[in-house]
Parts: sequence; C-alpha cells; structure tokens
Amino acid sequence: MVVKKRKSPKVEAVVLDEEKLHKLIASLSVGGGEDGVREVAQTLQSCLELTEPVQQIQLVIKAGSQLEALSEEPSDGALLESCLHTLTLVYTSLQAKNPLRRTIASALGSVPAWLQEQTVNSLSACLSDCLSNPTSEQYPHITDTITACLDGFALGERCINKLLPEVMQFLHKGLSECLHQNSCPSGLAGRHIAQAQLMYCCLATVKASMLVMQRSQETIGSSLQAQHTNTKLEDTLSSLLGCYTHILTDEDFIQSVQSTAGMAIVLLIRSAMGGGDEVASVVCSLLRGSAQGLDSAPRWLQQRCEGLCSSARPAGVSLYLCHGALAMLSWKGALPGPQWEQLLLLVPNTLLDLDVSIKESSTAMVVSRVLTLWSSAALDCLQGERQVCPPCLQQSLSGGSELQQRLLEHIYSHWEHPLDGVRHQTRALFRNLLLLHQHTCSSIFDPAEDSYITELTLSLLGLEWHMRGKYGSLSCLVELYGARHLLDVQPQLPVSLLGLMGDQNLAPYASDLLERLFVSHKAQLGSEAGAVDTTGSEVWMEVWHKTWVTPLLLVLCRAKLDQTTYILDYFLPKLLRCSPSSLTHMVQALQDTPPCSTGPSGSRGALGALMTCLRAARAQGVVPSSKEGLWGGLVPLSLLQQALVHKHDQVRMDALGLVCETLRSTEALTPQEMDLIRYFLPHNLNSQAPGVRQQTVSLLKKLLCRLKDSALLLQKRMSQERDPDKRDANQHTLHQYEEFLRWLCVSLLEVLLPGASFSKCLMALQLLCLLGELFTFSSDSGVFALGEVVTSAHAQNVLYSVASNFLEVKQLASTLLRQLPPSAVGLQVPERMHSVLQAALDLSTSTKPFDSVSAAHLLHLLLPQPHLTEALQHCAQEQGFPFHPPSPLPNASEAVILELNTLAVVQLLLCCLQSEVPRAEASLLQAAASYPLYGRAHCITAVLQPLNFETLTQTEQWRCVVSELIAVCYRMSDVVSPVVQSSSPEGLIPMDTDSETSAGLQRILQEIQPRDSNDFFTSARELDTHTGDDQTQTTHTPSLNTVSDFVHSPINLSACGEGYRVTAQMVLVCCWRSMKEVAMLLGQLCQSLPLHCADDTHAGLITEEQVEGVGLYFRRQLLQSRHRGAFELAYVGFVRLTEMLCRSGSPALQQLPARWLSEVLEEVKSSDPSSKLCATRRSAGIPFYIQALLSSEPKLSSCSLLKLTMRELIALAMPSANTTTDSSTVPQVHALNILRALYRDTRLGENIIPFVSDGMQAAVLGFTSPVWAVRNSSTLLFSTLITRIFGVKKGKDEHSKKNRMTGREFFTRFPALYPFLLTQLEAAAGTVESDSGQVKLHPSLFLLLLVLSRLYPSPMDGSSSPLGLAPFMPFIIRCGRSAVYRTREMAARALVPFVLVTQVPSTVHTLLQELSAEPGPTTQHNHIHGTLLQVVFLLRSYQTDSHRPLPAGNGITRGLRQRMWLASRQNRCAVTRAAFLDVLVCLCGTKISMLNDSEVSDLRQDALSVIMASDLVLSSPPLGPGSTQCLLCLARVALSASVEIPELWGGPQPKSQLLQCLLKAPQYEVRELALEGVLRRLQEEEEDEEERGHQWLDQTTLSNLTSLALHETHPQCLAKVLSVLCVLSTTTELPWSDGVKMLSQEELLLHLLALAQNSTHSVELHCAALTLVSRLVVQLVSSNPQGASAVACLGQWGALVCACCSEEQPVEVKLMAAKVLVNCTATVLTSSHLPLGLTTTVSLWRSLFTLLQDEDEDVRDSACDFICNVPASLLSTDVTGASVCPPVALDVGVGLLCRLFELWGQAPAGALALTEWLLGDEGVNDEAVAEEASSLDDEDFLFEKGGLNLWAEPVQWVNLLHRHVHSLLLGFRQSQAPGVPGQDQVHQIQTLSTQAQAQALSSQNALDSLPALPQFCLTMEHARLLLRLQRATLALEVLDRLR
Repeated sequence: MVVKKRKSPKVEAVVLDEEKLHKLIASLSVGGGEDGVREVAQTLQSCLELTEPVQQIQLVIKAGSQLEALSEEPSDGALLESCLHTLTLVYTSLQAKNPLRRTIASALGSVPAWLQEQTVNSLSACLSDCLSNPTSEQYPHITDTITACLDGFALGERCINKLLPEVMQFLHKGLSECLHQNSCPSGLAGRHIAQAQLMYCCLATVKASMLVMQRSQETIGSSLQAQHTNTKLEDTLSSLLGCYTHILTDEDFIQSVQSTAGMAIVLLIRSAMGGGDEVASVVCSLLRGSAQGLDSAPRWLQQRCEGLCSSARPAGVSLYLCHGALAMLSWKGALPGPQWEQLLLLVPNTLLDLDVSIKESSTAMVVSRVLTLWSSAALDCLQGERQVCPPCLQQSLSGGSELQQRLLEHIYSHWEHPLDGVRHQTRALFRNLLLLHQHTCSSIFDPAEDSYITELTLSLLGLEWHMRGKYGSLSCLVELYGARHLLDVQPQLPVSLLGLMGDQNLAPYASDLLERLFVSHKAQLGSEAGAVDTTGSEVWMEVWHKTWVTPLLLVLCRAKLDQTTYILDYFLPKLLRCSPSSLTHMVQALQDTPPCSTGPSGSRGALGALMTCLRAARAQGVVPSSKEGLWGGLVPLSLLQQALVHKHDQVRMDALGLVCETLRSTEALTPQEMDLIRYFLPHNLNSQAPGVRQQTVSLLKKLLCRLKDSALLLQKRMSQERDPDKRDANQHTLHQYEEFLRWLCVSLLEVLLPGASFSKCLMALQLLCLLGELFTFSSDSGVFALGEVVTSAHAQNVLYSVASNFLEVKQLASTLLRQLPPSAVGLQVPERMHSVLQAALDLSTSTKPFDSVSAAHLLHLLLPQPHLTEALQHCAQEQGFPFHPPSPLPNASEAVILELNTLAVVQLLLCCLQSEVPRAEASLLQAAASYPLYGRAHCITAVLQPLNFETLTQTEQWRCVVSELIAVCYRMSDVVSPVVQSSSPEGLIPMDTDSETSAGLQRILQEIQPRDSNDFFTSARELDTHTGDDQTQTTHTPSLNTVSDFVHSPINLSACGEGYRVTAQMVLVCCWRSMKEVAMLLGQLCQSLPLHCADDTHAGLITEEQVEGVGLYFRRQLLQSRHRGAFELAYVGFVRLTEMLCRSGSPALQQLPARWLSEVLEEVKSSDPSSKLCATRRSAGIPFYIQALLSSEPKLSSCSLLKLTMRELIALAMPSANTTTDSSTVPQVHALNILRALYRDTRLGENIIPFVSDGMQAAVLGFTSPVWAVRNSSTLLFSTLITRIFGVKKGKDEHSKKNRMTGREFFTRFPALYPFLLTQLEAAAGTVESDSGQVKLHPSLFLLLLVLSRLYPSPMDGSSSPLGLAPFMPFIIRCGRSAVYRTREMAARALVPFVLVTQVPSTVHTLLQELSAEPGPTTQHNHIHGTLLQVVFLLRSYQTDSHRPLPAGNGITRGLRQRMWLASRQNRCAVTRAAFLDVLVCLCGTKISMLNDSEVSDLRQDALSVIMASDLVLSSPPLGPGSTQCLLCLARVALSASVEIPELWGGPQPKSQLLQCLLKAPQYEVRELALEGVLRRLQEEEEDEEERGHQWLDQTTLSNLTSLALHETHPQCLAKVLSVLCVLSTTTELPWSDGVKMLSQEELLLHLLALAQNSTHSVELHCAALTLVSRLVVQLVSSNPQGASAVACLGQWGALVCACCSEEQPVEVKLMAAKVLVNCTATVLTSSHLPLGLTTTVSLWRSLFTLLQDEDEDVRDSACDFICNVPASLLSTDVTGASVCPPVALDVGVGLLCRLFELWGQAPAGALALTEWLLGDEGVNDEAVAEEASSLDDEDFLFEKGGLNLWAEPVQWVNLLHRHVHSLLLGFRQSQAPGVPGQDQVHQIQTLSTQAQAQALSSQNALDSLPALPQFCLTMEHARLLLRLQRATLALEVLDRLR
C-alpha cells in the first residue's frame, strides 16, 4: 500500500494594515492588574506584536484557555469587548486554509456560555462590516470566510443565521459579479488562468450559498412563512435562483459549476417548500421541461422555474437537475408520496433519453455517475425499514422490466467506453441492478431457478471475450450468486480465461474475474464440506486443484512464452495468496514431469513452469525461509543453474526472480545466492530484448537493495551483539557482501571494452549506475568502498563510451562518470581537460549528427571543473578569438563555478557560431561540408539545461548572451531556410562537381527558392532547360549567389588543399538539423528563462518583446517550411513557447495564442493558389502550428479555443454549395489536413470526440469532390477517424472484432452519424444497378461500406433502440448487385453486423430464394455473385459466433440443392461458380458441420457429383475471368474430400482419384493448394502421436509426389513437394524413380544438391531442397557411418551448408541451416568416425558457431538446440540435455570441439585450425592496410551503416577461443610424450606466424597514425585496429606454445 504524504498547510502570520494594527494594540493596552481579562488582552497584544506565525498560534491557544477560564462577568466590559473584537477581526482577515483561523475558531468556540452571545455579536459586527461594501477582489475571501463559519464552528453558524438576509444578499452580489465578468466579451479572452480562477470563484460562491441554505433551513422556512418580513429574503432567493438558472443554461460554464448549480436549484426549492409531495411535483415538472406541476409552488418560485422550462434549454439542464434531485433529496426509507415514486422512475428515463444525444465524453461520464447514484437511491428506498414496496415500483425495478432492459442496454453501450470512469460506473450500475432484482424477487434463492439470472448469465457468457465490459459483469454475478453458478453453466470457464492471459489488454480483466471465481469457489466448497474431518478437506481441495491449478500448470508448461508472461504478473500471485498450500501440489505435479522436458517448441516446459511457480511463491512469502538450505530444499542447485542459462528469456527471468525477489527486504543473501548471480551474469549481459534487459536490471536492483538493507541490519546487530561467535558470523557475512560487490563492479567495468555490443554496454552501465546510487564509488572507509576497485583504465573506458552511436549509452556513461572517483577519471588534470575539451569542440562541428550529442555530454562533464575557464581561454587563443571569460574565485561555491563555467562555454560556442554563420551565408555548401552549424547550437542548448536561472549572479552578462543567442539563431535560420522552405527540399545539390554539370547549377539552386504560391492547382511549373548565362538572378540570401563560384573551384578544406564533394543529403541534413536546433534553443530559452518586464523589479533575462519575436519566428517557420524534419522540430520548440505563454504572468503574452490562432484561421480561410501557405505535403507545418496553439489550452477548461477552431475547420472542410473553385478548394484541403492532425493528437484526448461525427461527414462528403487534392486529404482524414473511433489495429487481422464495435455502441457514441450514414447509403445504393450493363460507382460507397463493416451485432442488442440497425439492411443487400467486384465484397462484409445471430438462418434462406433455380436468359451474374457472397459471410459469422448448428427446418440445404446448377458446368460464369463452391466448403468442408448429419451427407454427395463432373477431373479448364478462382474453389472441395476429412465423404475410390487429379493439375495454383493441404495434414499427424502412419497415402500418391519432386517446374510447388517428402522421409520408404529407372542414393543426392545450389533465387525452394538433402545425408551416415566417407558428394553438401550460414544470407536460410546442423549433430558433428573428414567437419562446427553469434535472435536460439543432440557422455552434467542460451552454447560448443579433437586424435591439427579462426579472415597484405589507413580521410556517407552485427562481440569470441586453445594444448602436453611436430604442421605454424607478425605490425602502425583521442573522432576504426592487434598477439602466443 502506498501512503500518500499529506501536504502540511501553510501557516502565515496575521497581516493587517498599520492603522488597524495600532488601533487594536491601543485598545488592548492595559496597565498591570491580575484580572483574567487583562491577561487575555496582554496575550493578544503580544500575539499582534509578533511576526512568527507558529508563535502566534501558541499565543491564540493560550488566549483561548484564558477566555475559557473566565468564571464570571468581568468589571471591565470594554476591554473584554476589545479582546473579542480583536479575535473576530483577525479571524475574518485571515486567508483560506491558514491553521491560525481554525485556532481562533477553536478559541472563540470555547468561551463560557455567558459570553457566547457577546462573541456572536462581535463576530456578526465584523462579518457585517465585511459584507457591507466589498470590492470585487474581496469577494472570494469573504465567501471563504462564510464557508469557514459553517465548517464545524457553532458560533459561526449562529452568526450566519443572524445575518442570513445580508449573507444571502452578498452571495447573490458575488455570483452576479462572476456572471457579469464571464459574459464580458473582451475581458478574459485567451487568458486561461484568469478564466479558471473565475470558474473556481463561481463554484466556491455556489457551494457557499448551498451550505448556508442547508444550515439555515429552519430560518429560511420560518422567514418565508412570516407574511410581513419575507419579501426581502424572497427577492434574494429569487435572484439567486435566477443566477443558478443562468449558470445551468450557459454552456460557457464548466461542468462542475453547472452540476453544482443543478444541486443548488433543487436545494433552494426544498428549502422554500419543505419536504412534502409538492417538492417532488415541482422537480418532476422541471425535469420534463413543463410548467404543469408548478402550481403548488409559491408565486416567485413559480415564475423563476417557468424560465427553466423553456423548450430551447440545453440538454445538460435535465442532467444536472437529475443529479440535484438525487443528491439533495432524501431517498432513505419509505417515500413520502406518489409524486416521489413518479420522480424516482422519471430520473432514469430522462437520463436514458439524454444518452443518445450526448457528444462529450465528460457528459457521458456524468450521465453514468448519475445513473449509478439513482440505482443507489432506489436501493435505499427498498432497503429501508420493513415497509411494503409499492407494486408499481416493484414491477419497474425488477429484472426483465422495460426500465431494467433500457438500463442494461445503456450498460452494454458504455462498458467499452474509452473513459475508465464510465466503464467503472457501468459496472457499479450493473451490480446495483442485480441487487434491485434480488430485493424485488426475494423469494427466489437458487439462481438456477431464476429465469432472468439464468438468461443473463448465458447471454453474457455467449459474448466475445475481447469485450472488456463482460468481465466486470460476470464478476458481479460471481459476487452475488457464487462461482458454482457460472461453473455449472460453463465448466470450461477456467481454461477459457487462462487462454486469454496472453493478451496484454485482456489479462488484467481475466485475472480479476479468475480471482473472484476461485476465491468464491473455494469458499463455497469449504462451506459445503462444513466441519468435516481432514480427509473431507483433502477431497474438496483436490476438486479445487483440479478446477484451477491443473489447467494453470498445463498452460505454463505447454503454451508459448509470450502467452504466459501475464500469468506470472496477474494470476499466479493471486492464486497463491488465496491458497498458499497449493504450492506443494504444484511442485509435486511439475517434478513428476521429467525436469528437462521442454514441451512444444517455444514453451517454457516443466522446468520453466517450476521456476515461475516458485518465483511467485517466494515473492508472496509462501516458500519456507532459507535456513533449511536453498528455499527449504524445494529445488536442487543444479536445476536452478540450468534455469539461469535456459534458452528462453522468460525462464531465465523467472529463475533470476526466484533468487532476487523476497517478501522481506532485509532477508540476508546466502553464499549460494551470490554464487548463482556470479553464474548468471556473464552469460546474460548481452541480451537484445529491451524487456529482458529491463527485467534483469529491475531484479538485480531488488537484490542489491536487499543486500544494502540486510547489511545495515547486520551492522546494527553487530553493534548490539555480545556473543563473539555471532558477531564474527555477521562480520563474515558482511565480508562476503563486500567481496561480491567488488566482483560485480569489476566484472561490469571490464565489459566496457572497445567493440563491446550495444546491449552489453547498456546493461553494464545501468547496473554500474545502480551500484553508484545504492552504494558509492568514493574511496572513503565506508561499509563497501567500491572506489578502490575502479582503476584509471576502467574510468577511461567509461569515458570513451560517451562516443557510442547509441544515445542511451552516452547518457548512462555520462551519468556514471559523475559518480566515479574524480582521481580515476582524471578530468582535473590540465592536459587531460584540454584534450577532452578540444575533442568536444571538434565533435561539435562534425558532419555526423550523433557526434554533436557526444560533444554536449563531454562539455557537461567538464562544467563542474574549477579551472575550465583557463582551458577554454587556451582553446579560444588557438582559434584566434579574443576571449576573456570571468574566472571563479578560489573558494567559490559549486553553484557559482557551474554558472561561470556555463557562461564561458556558451560565450565561446557563441563566438564560434558568430564567426561561422557569415561564412555559411557566403557558401552554404562549404558550411555543410566542413562546419555544419547545428552541432554548436545543440551544445549550447544542452549546456543551458541543468542551470537554475532563478539564482544567477551575472544577470547583465546573461542578458547580453541571450540577446546575442536569439540574434544568431535568426541568422542561422535565414541561411538554411531557402532549402527547407523550397518546394522540393530533398536532393537539391547534384553529386558531381566537375565543370560539365556546373553550368546549370545556378538555375537548379534558383528552383529551390520557396514557392510563394500553390500554383500546382492551376498549372504545373517546369524547370527551364535553356543553358544561357544571361539570365537575371534574384536570390533571397547571399548563399545562393556564391554557390557557382564554389562549384567551379573546389573548396580548400584542409591545409593540403584537397577538394571535397558535397552530397545533397549533407546539405539537407545540415539545413534541417540547423532549423531543429534553432527551434530547440529558442524554445529552451523561452521556457526556462525568467521573464523581464519593463515595470518589474525581478531580475528577468528575456523580455516580452523577445518572446513575441520568437513566437513570430516560429509562426513563419511552421507556415512556410516544406521539410518535415524542420517543421516537426520547430513544432517542439513552439510547444515549449506556448506552454510558457499560458503560465506567464503577463496578460499580453497570455492572449497571444488566441490572437495567433484567429489570424492563422483567417489566413487559411482566405488562402488561394497565390497564398504562401503550403497546400501540398499535407499542409506542411500549418496543422502543427494549430496543434501547438490548441494544446496549450488547459484540459479542464471550457476548451473554447478548441471548440471555435473545430467549428470553423469543419465548416471549411464541408463541400461548398457553389461550384468548386480554387478559392474554395485550397481552404478545404487545409481544413481537412488540419482536422486530421487534431484527431490524431492524443493530448486533446476526449475533448475532440464531440467533433468526430462532423469530421466523418466531412471526410465522406470530400470524396464527392472533383479535385484530387480534396479527395486525397479526405482519404487521410477518413483513415485517421477510423483509428480514432475503433482504436489502433490490434493484431494482423484487419477484420478482427478487437478493432470493431457493436452497432449499438457506435451509434450511441456518435448519434449524428446514424441519419447521415443512412441517407448517404440510400443515395449510394440508388446508383447501384448492374442490369443496364453500365458501371456506376458512387464516390462515397466504399467508405460507407468500410465503416459499416467495422460494426458487429451484439447478442445483448434489444429491438427497442431508436438507433436500430434494420433500416440499413435493404440498402446494403442492394449494394451487392453492384457491377464492381470490390463493392459486392464490401457489401457482404458490411451486411454481417446488421443481422442478429438468431436471424442468420432466415436471412440466408431469403437470400437463396432470390436466386433462380435454373439458368435463364435474364440471369444477372453480378446479382448472383453479390447474394452468394452475402450468404458466405453470414454463414462464416454464424460459425464463429454461435458455436451451435443451424436450427432444424431452416430450408438452407433444400435451397442449395435446388440451385446446384450454379456449381456445375451449366453455369458459364466462373466467378459465381466459385462463390457457390465457397458456400459448399463452408457447410461441408469442416469436421463439425452447421447442418444435421443427413442434410450434410446429402449435400456432400451432390458436391462430390459436381466435382467428379467438373473441369478439375475432366481436365478442361473453364475460360474467362475468375477461371483460376473457380478451379481453386473446386480444389478446396476436393481437398476436403480426399485429404482433410476423407472419412466423412463416403467411399475411398473417388477420393484417391481426386488427389491424383489435384497433384497432376496443369494449373500450378491447384497443385500448390493440394500440396499445402497434404503438408498441413502430415504436420498435424506428426504432432498427434496416435495418428502416425499416413495410411491415407497410397503407393500411387507417393510415386506421384516423388515424380513431382523430379519434374516440377514451378518453384513454390517444388518447394512444397520437397517439404512434404522431407516429412514423409522420416517414417516412410520413398519410391524414387525417374520414369522406369530407380535412382540410387548418390544420384538422388546429386540431383537434390544441384537443385539446392541452383535455387538460391527462391529462398523457400532453396531451404526445402537443402533440408531434404540433409535429411537424406543423416540417414545415409546413420546407416553406414564408416562407409559414408566414400560418398563423393558429402563434401559438396558440407560446403553448401557452410555457405548458408554466412552473415549476408536471409534469415530464413540461416534458420534452415541451424536446423540442419542441429539435426546432424549426433551423426555427423560428434561422430567418432569423422564420416565427412576433419576439414569439412571443422568447417561445419565453425558455421554452427557463426550462427550462434548471428544478429537474429531466432537464428541463435535455433542453433542452441544442438546441445540437446550431443551424446550425454561428451557433456558435463550441468548442461546435459538442457536448452541453454547462445553465450553458454557457444562456450560449451568450443569446449566440446576441443574434446572431440582429443577423441579423434587430432589435437595439434585442431589447435592450428582454431588458431586460424583466432587470427581472423582479414588479409595481411601491407598495401591493403595502408589503403585502409588512408581511407580514413575519405568521405563518409552520412547514414551508411553497412552490415553491422549489434549482438556479436569479436573481442569476447577471440578471448573464448584463446582460452579453449590454451586448455587443449595443456591437455595434449600432459597426455602425450614430447615429440617433434610433423613437416606439414611445422610449415603451417611458420606460415601462420609470418601472417600474425605482419598483422600485428600493420595494426600497431595504423593505431600510431590515428589522431589524438581517436576513441571520439574515429571510434569504429580504433576498435577495429585494436581487435586486429589483439587477434595477432594472441595467435602468436598460441603458435609459440605449439612450437
């Protein structure tokens, strides 16, 4: 449980003006005396003279106790009056929430009884003074004082009652003032903070008036009844009611104010009229909006209420009045009269009528809340004291009544609502409805006997599981009726729910329901068993385990890992909390399974399941403590070690969780646990999966926190412990902790070598930062001084990690360097500091964007150094800048050093920029090539970020710097804006710089000028192709005038005068990144710098004029930039600015967003082709500009800017009534593009939902435009709206119900779309008529059908809804007649949602009846096809949704058999034949048919007759369109009859014939489909052990298959047939014959090898061929291991497998190669006979190791499986047969190979082979090395990555090889007698030595030639050369040993 820290209230001293204070002190001044009053006066005087608030509180408390002690009326009445006056005056002057006010109230409340009246008079006098003539600023304070008087302060309440007319009058005035300010048109426009304050003030006043009325009920009632005095109060109440009415009917007020006003109206009516039946009558009239029931109200009340009953009132009025009636009237116990019953039933009906007209989600939230409130009120009525419930009420509230039905429909429409609150309220409402039903039907106890509950349960269980509302409703049923009720109805419920736990969206809901079920079930079983003996207890627990635990274990063992992740997170902990004893049952069940059993591929197996259960149990504290061995001896250590290096990530994480997670954070770490971490960490640092890295760090953090906490506890015990043995034991444990932490620290630091993988660096740095946070790297003599183990080399490696290309690594390295000991990092050494600073400055001008980030991090590291300014000065002098920064004083604080250093760095970078910008203005190309400006700007932005601008000392210097920064930003922008604002910014500068192509360059550069018009609407613009030089040149910036000079003479970029080629990419990147950095810098300045106002004394740094200037700059960039990178990032800066504008205290700045918004909307409205606004590129930056302005509006405000903008944009987006012109088209395009951006903006949240209907209408109508641009923008908008309405696509299936909505929910949320879609569909359907032969396609038809197809029917839908789906059906059916195929298909898809499941059979029958029973001249095939498609889609949906057969007597079978001509050759149209065959497949092709047995049998016989007489069997293919489709449909029927379910289709003869026809069909599509079917059946049989044997395949079929393999020409078919044969070859002897000749094994292998080698163009075929040939090779070697070497082609096979393992191969090929190598491990790789010879076998091993280091995780995981096939005798016990992770597999594999070399007697040869691997494949010729070194100066392509493997680590691989070779040689020496190596080996050693020496020398020379600190400027090259040197050095060492 998280305990929220309470905010302590702010105590402030009493603040009174001087005159008042002196008067009060004077009135209290007394001279001596012991009288009690004088003591009080002295205490109060002391209190007023003090300024310390806490002391004032203490004195007031003292004064209170002194007042309380006054026992009799004192003599000095005036002095007592002064004391009381002082207290009351101070009380009324204090601000809200000041504790001093409550202290004074307490003091006044404790006065003796005789003094109370006087106190009330004194308080009344002070309050009356306040109320008499308040200013508008005082209203909130006085209102708050009135509220405080009524807040538990009895005398205050008496005072308010005494001043009631005045108080009510004041509150009326205050409310009127608020209303006046709100209605003032210009006062608060755009000032969101002021608007929010006004709303708060209004809310406080309404609440205060309600509180006064509630506390003064009697006073008001008696005053109104007194005839002569009530006029004034009546007028006040009447005026107040007028104010409430105004608030309620004015939609500018926020909901909370309107809702409170609704309650206030009902309260006022109740106060004025009492609590009788008349009140209910008046409220009923108000709800109905009718004046009929107002007669019983007083005249003044009647007049005001009539104003509320107008027909034009907003819909929200009824809603807030309903809320008021429920909240302000008492509903407990018996109702006072019939009008109250009427009111109780009227409220829900009123709310439900509102339900369909609501647009805002926030209003839907209020409706749901009020409905829940109503259900609670109704329950209160029924639950009161035993009274008879009125029959009419009982009938209306019971289940099944019309009201309950409507309420359930509301629940079903809203339980999927996007707002959590709405979903929560619908669930609460559902529960209350069940309780109401229980109370009204209290005589029924068993839910099975209650037809309403049974029906409700069945319908809920029948719904799709993706509907989240279903879970909450079922939970309510469990809570009220028990789990047994649901389990009786659906026994498979636990299994179904566990199956859903793989879905992240559904797992929380499913686990909550599961928890309710198993807790309830356990309680029910326990209570039924009663207090029986223990055996009885075991019996019912066994039942419980069988129901809940057994399915869980099955899922954990067998389901895929990603499907079980959430079981551990959500379900397992809950189950163990409910029944801790079940752990023993789980462990026993899992240990009965073999511990290394893996389960299906991709599952965690029994070992993984065991780890999962134990981890959850230990985290819950269920596992016994660790004193009895490791977790009570539940799990052996070896098993845990296996799990820690398991192949599957989640198994490793569960095992690590078991080690790390405990219930107690102070539980000591055992030595075994520390050893397990030592075993785990080295193999698991290099994880590619971010989720696994995150989990590992999180779990190790828990372990380290536990270590820290337990160490503190041990230290505490040691200080208290007297027993020396125990103290020594504790000291020993602490020593073990220290050793472990030091090992961890060193292990992680040693990983950070050049060339380490990204994932390993990231994980190591994260863990090191964690160590720095929890412990410390200082060298102090603390508990664990980790600083001692950090060497200078370690720190340098961390520093060089800052140069990584990965942002996260840079950030972590930078963070860690601040934590490491400064002595190790060494930045304080002047030479070191200077070199790092120089590197940072060099990197800031690099053309690689990520280098500028490295530069920023290096500068960050240098900022805290005291002597940085000297280094900066030195660098500035080297560059020739006159730079003299202020140096910090010797004893300056850290903050001052940081400020001065930051100022100096910014000034230096600014100087650099100021010198580079003019050069860029002279030549943009030169700037892009040698000093892109963005790096400097990025560094300035980054350096400014950590500075606190509120505490600066050098204010004047900072102001100058800020002004210069803003100016240089504008200049930078001017240089690069021509490119990013051009019509086509990408690819502007030609690659060539020779003189031939430079002639036309000036004109090309002229073309990149910003197009100041959108003339593509009227005419295309072409580039002039004339080459004359006499053209006049007009340019916007100097950069383009001088470009041609640059091109004619290449720029000298270096001292040697070398030319430099500039690519278009470099220029564009320079430009858009510069724009980005300018935007970020300006945004940062505006957001973080304090504002400097002219009349303000505050030391601000940026002026209002500068802020407004920046705003105008952003406006220009966003409205004119064409390059997406530029305007997207200008948007980020602009958002920062708009956020600052809203928060600034300046009214002028607060109003800027509203002004800018109105200006841009006007510009959009008036835009035409000559406008500067960009109408291509989705309106470029305009949507971003408007988004930024709108997102600055506070979420909880009235969103007036958003509403205004949306109304204007939707008006522009709708097609205009007049003919389309350019002046109307351009604004329409802009409006559609802007709307799209706003609907996509998640920050606008639910506030945008009310405008979705209008947006959808604009998108659909936009399709009718003749202008392509409008149609294009409409398409984009439509796509966005589909996502906004139905959610982001969840899964691959476009039509999955997860991305759909019930028709009821859709039209309830968007009611305006109902008439619109219906009208549009009617119009579109009217144009669909294929009889004429003409194709008429309505533009919007496709969109309409697309939207409608996204809906689906819910079994919960009633027929009473005004938004029923029936009217759509005839139009959709009509659309099925369209001449356009896609339209017919969409119509069929769209029809499904509109037909209820129960109506499917009758609808299908009706559709079939429309088809003619025989062919005729008037047959319309479009009509037939559309109808058949609708039948198919309806039948499929029925099959999916109903899970039960079609009802008897449906007439569908008869209808189909009468129209069987449509499937036969009588039907000449192939498309309709195919559609009819699809219907047959749907009904006959599945194992479980929807028809009864006799019907389906008859239909199958007819279908078989059609097939046997079809083109498929007779080999005369149909002609015309759709012929292939028709053949495929025939093939599907034939496949069902011959392969899939032949046993259900009758006799065997035709089935065998059908399969032959399919395999010999001339069409490759048919053959491919047949082979897919055969392969699918074979794979199913492989999985199902009982069905093995393939009896359904006869010898003829096998011959056909082998013949196909030899003669098939189509690659896909050939691949499929080879895959089929590969499966068959494991169990069946295949007849390989080519015609009459039988092929020998070698001929077959040669044929297949040739096929594999020649099929590299088709990955599928290549893989299939090589897999089959490998299977045959394994069989050959297995049958004759010694004779296999005689087969010549085996070497060829080995070479082919090795080729498939190379890095550049496709992933599919590498996966296939991995499987091949895994399958041949036992027979080929580890065979003692070496069947393929040493060279080929070693090559195959090397290929396996290559795959184990592949970048693709699946390839590595697949290759790991070779361990499982290695003979157990060759492996150590800890990995025998277990699945291990790739790093362990690699280590074990190399060790195993060394062992095999010894077994084969080839140790020296093996050592030489491994030394070759160690040396690497790089060539050693000196020219190549020299060439490589020189290529460092060559141009780098900007984003060229090359073939990077981010997982493999050559450094680690080299060390691993060296270690194992060393062990191999050591073992060989010990086992062999000394001798001389053979001649060949001597020669080989000599060759390798020469090669290694040359490589070492060339690498060292290349390293020496690199510039200073190459780790930053040439990171990759430096790492590569270091690796080459290391390889050569280690190889030389091995070769020396071999000699």
